[in-house]
Amino acid sequence: MNKVLITADRVIVGPADQVTTDGAVLIDSGLVAAVGTTAELDALVGMSVPRLRCPGATVMPGMMDCHVHLAFDAGPDLINAVGDADPSELSSAMAERARQLLASGVTTVRDLGDRDGLTVALRSAIDSGAAVGPRIVAATIPLTSHGGHCGFLGGEVTTDDDIRAQIARNAAAGADVIKVMASGGALTPNGPRMWEAQFTPRQLRLIVEEATRHGLGVAAHAHGTETIGHCATAGVRTIEHCSWRAAEGIVYDSAITQRIIDNDISVCRCVSGDWRLFLDQMGPERARAMIELIQRMREAGVRFIAGTDAGVPGARFGDYVGMLEFFASLDFEHTEILDMATVHPAHALGLSDTGFLAPGMRADLIVIDGNPLTDLGALRRIQHVFTAGRSATT
Repeated sequence: MNKVLITADRVIVGPADQVTTDGAVLIDSGLVAAVGTTAELDALVGMSVPRLRCPGATVMPGMMDCHVHLAFDAGPDLINAVGDADPSELSSAMAERARQLLASGVTTVRDLGDRDGLTVALRSAIDSGAAVGPRIVAATIPLTSHGGHCGFLGGEVTTDDDIRAQIARNAAAGADVIKVMASGGALTPNGPRMWEAQFTPRQLRLIVEEATRHGLGVAAHAHGTETIGHCATAGVRTIEHCSWRAAEGIVYDSAITQRIIDNDISVCRCVSGDWRLFLDQMGPERARAMIELIQRMREAGVRFIAGTDAGVPGARFGDYVGMLEFFASLDFEHTEILDMATVHPAHALGLSDTGFLAPGMRADLIVIDGNPLTDLGALRRIQHVFTAGRSATT
């Protein structure tokens, strides 16, 4: 369908507090051609143009998941599952996971670590129309220390020359962003602990400089408070997890938070749809501490972006909205939550052609049954999904 006029009870233009009642969006050749009231656009558009009338529905920008791993299966033994998988079988599984994300209303994903350039190949298939899926922003192989977090993906580096070479390889492979495992993580047996730094401040600056030389931003996996501070100073674009850990427990630093804000860095907390189970496993004291950290960052003015870490154990690909409901449980306003899923990721990922609906923007949008401004559960009732103007539901 090359051209279509979509009408609904409301159009959330973006940011989420910008709403057109009895609204309409005209898609033409993969782009948003016009946005306005139904009466205005009905009068302007010829009757030969197909109409998609959606009473009771909301049209809004497609949502974005800023932290996924399409190569991971969300199972308990993903290291062996990824390492032992046949490339063709893994490619097919990744394509299915991408379809699940798109069906849940996610029209853009940022994949922050795969193997063998498979995400880039899937991105090309989707862009060409050979496969159906969301727009993919790919990191390819994450940089990590020797024996470090996710070293099984092949990105272990030690020297400055190693760092330069790996970034150059990623860029040549088609990476859209550079991922660095700045601290340890829970997935890697015998690796650095979550709060332990894997790179020095100087090395993090080098990574940002080299990425910038290739026209790429940096996403930093950082749990440790000290490492979060180093990443903020180095000038990464996003900090993943940002859980403020130290050997002695949780150590929050308001000065580092201000540095994050001043340097226009976005934070992706990486909350999966099974967050209730996760909080139960943490126990009440640790869960309260984590929630307090998020609330303190919010009060300070940190820009949050939505991400599920889909693919790691327990983080399924079909429950994007579950992650948004976590923030609703912390009394985030629905407009804040929708902006976390649309306009804020577009800014953080450097995507100037998506995140809101306006003439000339890429036609990534969804139609949902109901009003997510009053009922976040409406986001689970997807009626139509369009990516680059192509319908993924008809």
